Amino acid sequence: MTTVVRTRDLSKRFGDFTAVDRVSFEISAGEVIGLLGPNGSGKTTTIRMLLGLLLPTSGEAEVLGFDISRQSEEIRKRVGYVSQRFALYYDLTVGENLQFYAGVYGVTDRKRIGEVLDLVGLVEFRGQLVSRLSTGWRQRLALASAIVHRPKLFFLDEPTSGVDPTARRAFWDLIYRLVEEGTTALVTTHYMDEAEYCSRVGVMSAGRLLALDSPSALKRDALPGRAWDVYAQPLLSALASLEGCSCVLRAGLAGDHLRAITPMETDETTLRRQLAQDNARVDRLEPAEPTLEDVFLSLTQPKKLLP
Repeated sequence: MTTVVRTRDLSKRFGDFTAVDRVSFEISAGEVIGLLGPNGSGKTTTIRMLLGLLLPTSGEAEVLGFDISRQSEEIRKRVGYVSQRFALYYDLTVGENLQFYAGVYGVTDRKRIGEVLDLVGLVEFRGQLVSRLSTGWRQRLALASAIVHRPKLFFLDEPTSGVDPTARRAFWDLIYRLVEEGTTALVTTHYMDEAEYCSRVGVMSAGRLLALDSPSALKRDALPGRAWDVYAQPLLSALASLEGCSCVLRAGLAGDHLRAITPMETDETTLRRQLAQDNARVDRLEPAEPTLEDVFLSLTQPKKLLP
């Protein structure tokens, strides 16, 4: 498959602070790649370098065959970008905003604006001021502005932050409609459920890319053991017991029960014995399917040293 993004040891430092640390990956045409990580993990800085808005301190990258350091103008002509703060004009209407961005990208086909409005479901809002739209509809308009020139690749930087779950799901449906039409997407997020929608997910922390694979492969291969759902009372006492257990790599609250990650050789009898020693009543203890949250925490949190 055609490679649309290629980075090699891409790094960015601001004084003594390293925002992105030797990041290397490739993206093929037609993929939806997610970069998953908390604020400050380097996701936005990586995208801004790929767009040519920031020069890398070291390393190299190509986007659509163009070098990010020497050919950034060529890149920006051919990609779409939705930033964390939607770059919309609130005192203009939906149609006027889209017409403005069409002009910026040199789109002269007037039919294109109607096509994009129809694609994102904004036809009926064409004459409405952006200031009167909800966040979810502004999000759709931002996406429309980023794709009005038919880019082969678009970057979405935490586009659904602050949007309700229903609107987020609808937005992801739009992303996949665009991908089916031949576009490639790179999306940053800190929502675990959104990462599940991606072809591949990159886990970032402290500027480093810790893993990059499909969600299913990450859950199968990146977890250093097995996951358990533990239903025990009192809940906090049971949590303290698991956290102090030498056979538990990580334990935490998971709603009305506990989640524990242990080495593969740890069995149910061992966990029950540990909880019984601390006078916890175990109602149920069972192996669990790993989640992306399990993977993310295991990769990003300090490793517990076993005896």
